[in-house]
Amino acid sequence: MTTDKYLTVTALTRYLHKKFTVDPYLQRVFLTGEISNFRLRPRHQYFSIKDDNAKISAVMFQSNFKRVKFIPEEGMKVLLVGRIDLYEPNGTYQINIESMQPDGVGALYEAYEQLKKKLAAEGLFSVEKKRIPRFPQKIAVITSPSGAVIRDIMTTVKRRYPIAQLVLFPAVVQGEQAADSLVGRLKEVTQYDDFDTVIIGRGGGSIEDLWPFNEEKVARAIAAVKIPVISSVGHETDTTIADLVADLRAPTPTAAAELATPLLSDEILKLKQQRLRLVQAMKTVLDRNERQAARQIDSYIFKTPARLYEGYLQKLDFLNSKLEAAFGQELSRVQREQLELNSRLKMVDPKPRLKRSGSILATNKQQLQRNMQLYLVAKKNELAQQVSNLDALSPLSVMGRGYSYVSHAGKITKSVKNLDVDDKVVLHMADGIADARIIDTKEEQGNE
Repeated sequence: MTTDKYLTVTALTRYLHKKFTVDPYLQRVFLTGEISNFRLRPRHQYFSIKDDNAKISAVMFQSNFKRVKFIPEEGMKVLLVGRIDLYEPNGTYQINIESMQPDGVGALYEAYEQLKKKLAAEGLFSVEKKRIPRFPQKIAVITSPSGAVIRDIMTTVKRRYPIAQLVLFPAVVQGEQAADSLVGRLKEVTQYDDFDTVIIGRGGGSIEDLWPFNEEKVARAIAAVKIPVISSVGHETDTTIADLVADLRAPTPTAAAELATPLLSDEILKLKQQRLRLVQAMKTVLDRNERQAARQIDSYIFKTPARLYEGYLQKLDFLNSKLEAAFGQELSRVQREQLELNSRLKMVDPKPRLKRSGSILATNKQQLQRNMQLYLVAKKNELAQQVSNLDALSPLSVMGRGYSYVSHAGKITKSVKNLDVDDKVVLHMADGIADARIIDTKEEQGNE
């Protein structure tokens, strides 16, 4: 049986891959469907596109996915452009996506809504807004150096509040480098501590032109600035993420300059009006105080001032008399108590008792000394008698009178029954010992 007509799996798969590759209808396919099994990956994205009756695998490489302005979500309807290919290792066909946008909603609008929802959930829009200073000395402006925005701001500030200093931080406000340029200028402003307000913005344009102000990095950089930020991006109907994060939104650059500065002529008029009101108020106070002073000068108290303290002098004399009487009574009472205490103290004087106790103590001391001497003499005599008795009973004393004792094998021998002929014994005497041998033993008849 020949096997030449049988193909290997690899050969068949390569043949099908070549068919997919050379088919002109599969090189650029426009496809619509729902995203399925999507999970955001660090580099290349792998998911599926489906409708009610079918599903196809999809891959979007990092270089193409970087151009997508929104984050794909599960179930989102999208419009895709790509080519059909066959993945040889497992023999499945897939669409290699080149571009993707939401079906029915623009990609930039979808990205705008997603970022807006994300930052709102973090509370970035609801934080307490910083108050715009009423009389700024130095204002930072971040915008294009060649656009109409900076000219409008300069003209408005010069007209309204010419004493304020404007400092331009030139930035790219359109294109791929714009977001990084805006973030860089915001960080540069924060390095100084003498700015009162920051104005950031640009003129009108399409959503693509305004898109740098919808970038997440720009929004977070605005939120990180410690001084108040006024945002003026596009026209009055345009609202960017930067407008929502800033402390104050201005519909136009001119309005931003007006919100950042007071109108000097109005302030001067207000000062004049306040000065006039202050003068009138002071005049009213002075008039009222003069009338009150005149009434007090005409009162009887100022005409006869002695009446103010006559009553107090009489009361002082009465209180002095009352105090002297009370002091005398108290002094008498204290003197009586002192005499009584002295009398009682003499009755309980301890000196005689101490003298008698001292005499008794001396007598007792002499008696104690005599008793102790007699006691010691008696105890010495008793001790001498006990020593004499003990010495009479001592074995050494007995041996001194000619007695000795016999030991055999390290033990004292009390009976001849414990000895045999030729046993070696030791004789213990008062002045030493002597070795001996038993020649014969004889028991006393009376000791049986």
